[in-house]
Amino acid sequence: MSYLRFDRTLMINLEESLPREILRTNKSGAYHSTSIVDCNTRKYHGLLVIPVPNLDDENHVLLSSLDETVIQHGAEFNLGLHKYQGNHFSPNGHKYIREFDCEKIPATTYRVGGVVLRKEKIFVHYENRILIRYTLLDAHSATTLRFRPFLAFRSVREYTHENAQASREYQEVENGIKTCMYPGYPELFMQLNKACTFHFQPDWYRGIEYPKEQERGYDFNEDLYVPGYFEVDIKKGESIVFSAGISEIDTKGLLQLFESEVEDRTPRDSFYHCLKNSAHQFHNKQGNDHYILAGYPWFKCRARDMFIALPGLTLGVDEREEFEDVMTTAEKAIRQFMAGEPSTYKVYEMEHPDVLLWAVWALQQYAKATSAEECRSKYGTLLSDIIGYIRERKHNNLFLHDNGLLYTNGTDKAVTWMNSTVNGHPVIPRTGYIVEVNALWYNALRFIADLLRETNGTLATELDTQAEVTGKSFVEVFRNEYGYLFDYVDGNMMDWSVRPNMVFAAAFDYSPLDRVQKKQVLDIITRELLTPKGLRTLSPKSGGYNPNYVGPQTQRDYAYHQGTAWPWLMGFYMEAYLRIYKLSGISFIERALIGLEDEMGQHCIGTLPELFDGNPPFTGRGAISFAMNVAEMLRILKLLSKYQL
Repeated sequence: MSYLRFDRTLMINLEESLPREILRTNKSGAYHSTSIVDCNTRKYHGLLVIPVPNLDDENHVLLSSLDETVIQHGAEFNLGLHKYQGNHFSPNGHKYIREFDCEKIPATTYRVGGVVLRKEKIFVHYENRILIRYTLLDAHSATTLRFRPFLAFRSVREYTHENAQASREYQEVENGIKTCMYPGYPELFMQLNKACTFHFQPDWYRGIEYPKEQERGYDFNEDLYVPGYFEVDIKKGESIVFSAGISEIDTKGLLQLFESEVEDRTPRDSFYHCLKNSAHQFHNKQGNDHYILAGYPWFKCRARDMFIALPGLTLGVDEREEFEDVMTTAEKAIRQFMAGEPSTYKVYEMEHPDVLLWAVWALQQYAKATSAEECRSKYGTLLSDIIGYIRERKHNNLFLHDNGLLYTNGTDKAVTWMNSTVNGHPVIPRTGYIVEVNALWYNALRFIADLLRETNGTLATELDTQAEVTGKSFVEVFRNEYGYLFDYVDGNMMDWSVRPNMVFAAAFDYSPLDRVQKKQVLDIITRELLTPKGLRTLSPKSGGYNPNYVGPQTQRDYAYHQGTAWPWLMGFYMEAYLRIYKLSGISFIERALIGLEDEMGQHCIGTLPELFDGNPPFTGRGAISFAMNVAEMLRILKLLSKYQL
């Protein structure tokens, strides 16, 4: 039994199959994504979506889709599927699907009369190339396959429409053609591993619609250009590989390349393996630089997300070298920022006040996974420099006050992970003493003091002294008479909203709270914020609770952190729970993970979306695959395994 297999009943029911998406990446920024019935439902979907650096910093859809037609005895059966105006789907190729299996690679089995055809897709690692293998499992007479490519050549943020500027020119290459619709774009090479015929028959398919964009309140239709079609004969038992890439390939090696890429994939046959497979997809290697993308399909490398996600995505799957490789790039970006130099790295939002503290937390996880000695040897200087930078008040929005707490101005600009804005202003203007910033600060002081004690006792003593002051003030400022923590405090303004950010003070290795205080924090989070999909960003009992992330952009921005549930927060909640309840908490954590394992067959299969509605049925929303969510589940599974030894 396959872990990710969907039968004919589900596949031909578009209400069930269209919301389920797949994602494949090449670890260099390019990807392939669509629904499991190969009907694009987002403007971000496409067979070949790649960065085009000489144009801009966005991804671009070159090849939107490929319609296959099975021809027998002159009868044509089109396996494609597109949505047009009036909820009209054509050509309804999904009705021929018998099964979809995504355990190792996406594989769709079609049955057309006596013809049984399997289609398998794979994205080549570190290359802008997708391969599709068609295997004729059964046929009783001569069979021909026809491939009709739908081209877009546009940014994922835009649409293409019929126009006279699009070039119709193409050139024949080995077993295929190359073409380019607009200047500045790379040429698209479409080739098969077998001699074929290309029929030039240029046309525009008009009014293709993307229902996910319609749901989000955006424009949702475009026209796609089809230059013609390829035809090739196929025999029973034969496999034909279609390649789409930005360079020509020796077609004789396509079958072997496909096989070798398949061997390199992690089977998605369990919750852990799904998450591990998904973890690999966030890596983005550009030359010597190594980044972590915050999510697909629209996020770039955001500094905070990178540091929070890094331990889970690498150490959580025993890939220490990958951690070190990402940190090599990250350290350069950190040092440029601290030196006040313009960034030459594609790490965004480094200036946010909590980012350096999350970097310290990430290195703390490295120390636990390896040893204090190794962490000190590799990153001791960086940690000293970061803590010195903050203590010397060099950060322009992180002010160390005499009470030992860090003060941040967040009234005009969102400065924490709760970063939604409307009309240029933060929806939640978290400002002053912010609870997780100061929990991170206390944790950083204690961790670096312990790490450097043997080699720099003077600094360690200074940090310990600082931490004593910080810890005492933390409890005095944030803890209220109801036993939970204020979300932020600014002078006489105290935010009484019950939010999940206090969970970090209970989860970190070093906390200013004692065990009783941690348990009180955890209890109120359990009562008011815990859902099967993550922690709510606001308690239903607090004013402004808005749990449904739906509608136009502004409406969604208001809901983004006002009651929606985020899985990554659950990781810290589970860590805090295990700290307090230890072995007796294992069964509770295991039950809590079931709600997230259920998501492996939903939304973007095999991964976790950005967030969920805060009320039942807890529908997945936002980005289809989100790095921090995947990372924290992997980190908790790793932590759980240590308790279970």
